[in-house]
Amino acid sequence: MNQSARAVEVATPSIFPVVLAGICAFLTLYAPQPILPLLADLFHASRVRISLLVTVSTLGVALAAPLIGRLADRVGRKRVIVLSTLLLGLTTLLAATSTSLGLLLFWRFLQGVATPGVFSVTTAYIHDEWPPHRAAVAISAYISGTVAGGFSGRVITGFATEHWGWQWAFVLLAAINLCVAAYLAVRLPVESGFTHRSLRPVADSMGSSTLEHLRNSRLLGAYGVGFCVLFSQVAMFTYVTFHLAAPPFSLGPGPLGFIFVVYLAGVVVTPLAGRRANREGHRRMLLYAAMLTAAGALMTLAPQLAVVIAGLGIYCTGVFISQSSATSFVGMAATRNRALALGLYATFYYIGGTFGGSAPGWLWQAFGWTGCVALVVSVQAVIAGVGWSAWAAADGRQS
Repeated sequence: MNQSARAVEVATPSIFPVVLAGICAFLTLYAPQPILPLLADLFHASRVRISLLVTVSTLGVALAAPLIGRLADRVGRKRVIVLSTLLLGLTTLLAATSTSLGLLLFWRFLQGVATPGVFSVTTAYIHDEWPPHRAAVAISAYISGTVAGGFSGRVITGFATEHWGWQWAFVLLAAINLCVAAYLAVRLPVESGFTHRSLRPVADSMGSSTLEHLRNSRLLGAYGVGFCVLFSQVAMFTYVTFHLAAPPFSLGPGPLGFIFVVYLAGVVVTPLAGRRANREGHRRMLLYAAMLTAAGALMTLAPQLAVVIAGLGIYCTGVFISQSSATSFVGMAATRNRALALGLYATFYYIGGTFGGSAPGWLWQAFGWTGCVALVVSVQAVIAGVGWSAWAAADGRQS
């Protein structure tokens, strides 16, 4: 290794702070899922209406992501990451004071608005600060953090609701976010690879930069994949709680929260997927992931709880591989205005989640859980087709 390469290695930041950021990015976003049946009874709401507790947050992310991505391109990554984590803690704390479904939906929307400042900006931070040959590994570690956060948020919510009530669940989640915000303010290094964009020509406005990314067929394909990934993920884990709360399973909030232990499979799988994507290409990994996800979804049709849980674990593994591949691919394909490119990815991703939280409700009413599974499997076929065709040129260069 030559002297300059050693200097790059020494300058590479610690992964731990970005993993913590990943945990906070998903700690609260899907936290209500295990208690949706309970909240539906508490607020006398239908399945479709109570699912808005997930939908409004993902809508908030979709609307805010490009704006926050552009802000981070101008003022710096760390500043946006720390402030967004702080706002997540405050809005979650305020959600605990809600006395009606409408008020809870309002705070959930604001949680979504704050999320992309952690989710997409941390990804841009990694691509700026890590050398190219290590970025995929760092991204995979970060995605593992998001997996751990998604799991922890649901388990904490289910357990706390079972023992102390749903409001205390939100208080605990808020405390975690606020502690991590304080840690990141002190321990997350100020970016060194970032260049301020505020003095760029007028031609480099947000509108023209956005159009530039949307004309990039590789990025557009990745955005389509992101839409489908979160659509199917939210559809599966929002409505499986209703499936498992009903006979013959009849699970309560606590056990429903612990069902999400299957998310921990992603903590192990995603770093390995990142390394393998570097060798085999993102396109091939995406195809493997779509097949794995579809197989796991079909297993949840079994009447045995153990088989359903195993299917959810396989499903999660496939989804996390898809997400890791798509996120890493966007960072690689965007050669300029990277935070904006990743913000656009987050927009498509969370628009998919917005539809995934509500659209399956109509299938649920007509066909039950079988209709939801059929929809998810169909979406996996779309992921495989879009990724295989749109990423062909890029994959060829990686081989």
